[in-house]
Amino acid sequence: MERALYTTQLQAGLGLVNETRALLELWSPGMSASQLHDIALKSGRFPEITARRLRNIVSECFAPRYLTADGEPALHLKKLSAELPASELIQLMLVFTSRANPILGDFIRDVYWARYAGGYQEISSEDARAFVERGIDDGKTSKRWSESTIRRVSAYLTGCCADYGLLGRGLRSSRRILPFRISATTSAYLAYELHFRGVGDNAVLNHDDWKLFGLERDDVLEEMKRLSLKGLIIIQSAGDVVRVGWKQHDMEELCDVLAKG
Repeated sequence: MERALYTTQLQAGLGLVNETRALLELWSPGMSASQLHDIALKSGRFPEITARRLRNIVSECFAPRYLTADGEPALHLKKLSAELPASELIQLMLVFTSRANPILGDFIRDVYWARYAGGYQEISSEDARAFVERGIDDGKTSKRWSESTIRRVSAYLTGCCADYGLLGRGLRSSRRILPFRISATTSAYLAYELHFRGVGDNAVLNHDDWKLFGLERDDVLEEMKRLSLKGLIIIQSAGDVVRVGWKQHDMEELCDVLAKG
């Protein structure tokens, strides 16, 4: 499947961790983005945000990330947000934000983890800028971006990584690389979510989403074995062939199990 083009949509908001948690509390199944905006505006939960800015946050950030697939991501995160520690919820937000913004996912996979593996201590705005320019040259945008757009998007990428705990907040010109490891909750959610989307057992292990956490196939297999030890799945592997016994019957059932710890 051809990957979607890079856009500037991150400019509407970066990680928006606190705003997302507040919107999840206000959202209910079946609610559209415009209905959520109206309820959020009347709720008094966003006193520092203008009506126009709030509309952008809901329509340009929250909806593309969490209201896809009939709102399933929002439904799952709403159930989990009250029970999970912030660090685990943030990892799930990262997955959905990267899916909605391919430029962020590619930046994490291609730049963050390459620097991390190479022993670098920081990622600079110049690193981000070089990545953006390379994407433009490779035809990953619908048209060439202006100099100011390139500069802004480069800052959005490192800023979003800081919001999600991959980079330090520090100076914008250069941010410290932080240790970042996938949680068991994220592993379980991602494995099951891919499975229920119809991805085959072996293909689950090779999916690009794992690379957001620096994991290749063998690493994912180890994560799956840990899930097996926790009783969440049954896994059999022989050579390159992997078979998984999925113990939960749907995502709602899995979210109930994860929420209970």
